[in-house]
Amino acid sequence: MQTTRRFPLMQRFLFPYNGEDPLTPRQGARVMLAWAMLLPVIMSLLIALIGLLAASSWQRILALFAFAFFSGMSIFGILGMLIILVNNRSARIRRAWKTRQGQQ
Repeated sequence: MQTTRRFPLMQRFLFPYNGEDPLTPRQGARVMLAWAMLLPVIMSLLIALIGLLAASSWQRILALFAFAFFSGMSIFGILGMLIILVNNRSARIRRAWKTRQGQQ
Protein backbone atom coordinates (compact mmCIF):
# COMPACT_ATOMS: atom_id res chain seq x y z
CA MET A 1 0.00 0.00 0.00
CA GLN A 2 1.49 3.30 -1.10
CA THR A 3 1.08 6.34 1.14
CA THR A 4 0.91 9.85 -0.25
CA ARG A 5 2.98 12.51 1.42
CA ARG A 6 1.07 15.44 2.91
CA PHE A 7 2.61 18.83 2.21
CA PRO A 8 2.23 21.90 4.44
CA LEU A 9 -0.77 24.10 3.60
CA MET A 10 1.01 26.81 1.58
CA GLN A 11 3.03 24.21 -0.31
CA ARG A 12 -0.19 22.39 -1.22
CA PHE A 13 -1.50 25.59 -2.79
CA LEU A 14 1.67 26.93 -4.41
CA PHE A 15 3.71 23.84 -5.40
CA PRO A 16 2.18 20.47 -4.46
CA TYR A 17 4.72 18.38 -6.38
CA ASN A 18 7.80 16.54 -5.13
CA GLY A 19 10.24 17.90 -7.72
CA GLU A 20 11.48 14.46 -8.76
CA ASP A 21 9.71 14.51 -12.13
CA PRO A 22 9.28 17.34 -14.64
CA LEU A 23 5.87 18.97 -14.51
CA THR A 24 3.40 18.29 -17.28
CA PRO A 25 2.00 21.36 -19.08
CA ARG A 26 -1.22 21.00 -17.09
CA GLN A 27 0.63 20.88 -13.77
CA GLY A 28 2.74 23.84 -14.86
CA ALA A 29 -0.39 25.82 -15.69
CA ARG A 30 -1.82 24.99 -12.26
CA VAL A 31 1.33 26.19 -10.49
CA MET A 32 1.46 29.37 -12.56
CA LEU A 33 -2.23 30.11 -11.94
CA ALA A 34 -1.81 29.53 -8.22
CA TRP A 35 1.14 31.93 -8.07
CA ALA A 36 -0.50 34.50 -10.34
CA MET A 37 -3.85 34.51 -8.51
CA LEU A 38 -3.46 33.50 -4.85
CA LEU A 39 -0.66 35.82 -3.75
CA PRO A 40 -1.92 38.96 -5.57
CA VAL A 41 -5.43 38.48 -4.13
CA ILE A 42 -4.03 38.31 -0.59
CA MET A 43 -1.79 41.30 -1.24
CA SER A 44 -4.65 43.33 -2.77
CA LEU A 45 -7.03 42.55 0.07
CA LEU A 46 -4.46 43.72 2.60
CA ILE A 47 -3.97 46.96 0.65
CA ALA A 48 -7.76 47.47 0.51
CA LEU A 49 -7.96 46.90 4.27
CA ILE A 50 -5.25 49.49 4.85
CA GLY A 51 -7.15 51.90 2.60
CA LEU A 52 -10.34 51.32 4.60
CA LEU A 53 -8.53 51.89 7.88
CA ALA A 54 -7.04 55.11 6.50
CA ALA A 55 -10.56 56.24 5.54
CA SER A 56 -9.66 56.75 1.88
CA SER A 57 -12.27 57.28 -0.80
CA TRP A 58 -13.74 54.26 -2.58
CA GLN A 59 -12.20 55.34 -5.87
CA ARG A 60 -8.73 55.46 -4.33
CA ILE A 61 -9.19 52.10 -2.60
CA LEU A 62 -10.39 50.54 -5.85
CA ALA A 63 -7.48 52.04 -7.80
CA LEU A 64 -4.96 50.77 -5.21
CA PHE A 65 -6.62 47.34 -5.21
CA ALA A 66 -6.46 47.12 -9.02
CA PHE A 67 -2.87 48.35 -9.15
CA ALA A 68 -1.75 45.91 -6.45
CA PHE A 69 -3.60 43.01 -8.05
CA PHE A 70 -2.37 43.51 -11.61
CA SER A 71 1.21 44.32 -10.65
CA GLY A 72 1.27 41.36 -8.26
CA MET A 73 -0.26 39.14 -10.93
CA SER A 74 2.47 39.99 -13.40
CA ILE A 75 5.30 39.70 -10.86
CA PHE A 76 4.12 36.44 -9.29
CA GLY A 77 3.13 35.01 -12.68
CA ILE A 78 6.69 35.52 -13.89
CA LEU A 79 8.01 33.98 -10.67
CA GLY A 80 5.69 30.99 -11.14
CA MET A 81 7.00 30.51 -14.66
CA LEU A 82 10.58 30.70 -13.37
CA ILE A 83 9.79 28.08 -10.71
CA ILE A 84 8.36 25.74 -13.36
CA LEU A 85 11.40 26.17 -15.61
CA VAL A 86 13.88 25.60 -12.77
CA ASN A 87 11.96 22.58 -11.44
CA ASN A 88 11.75 20.93 -14.86
CA ARG A 89 15.42 21.58 -15.57
CA SER A 90 16.56 20.18 -12.21
CA ALA A 91 14.28 17.13 -12.59
CA ARG A 92 15.80 16.38 -15.99
CA ILE A 93 19.33 16.78 -14.63
CA ARG A 94 18.48 14.54 -11.67
CA ARG A 95 16.97 11.90 -13.97
CA ALA A 96 20.05 11.94 -16.26
CA TRP A 97 22.35 11.70 -13.24
CA LYS A 98 20.42 8.71 -11.86
CA THR A 99 20.55 6.90 -15.21
CA ARG A 100 24.30 7.53 -15.43
CA GLN A 101 24.74 6.21 -11.87
CA GLY A 102 22.69 3.13 -12.75
CA GLN A 103 24.81 2.39 -15.83
CA GLN A 104 28.10 2.40 -13.91
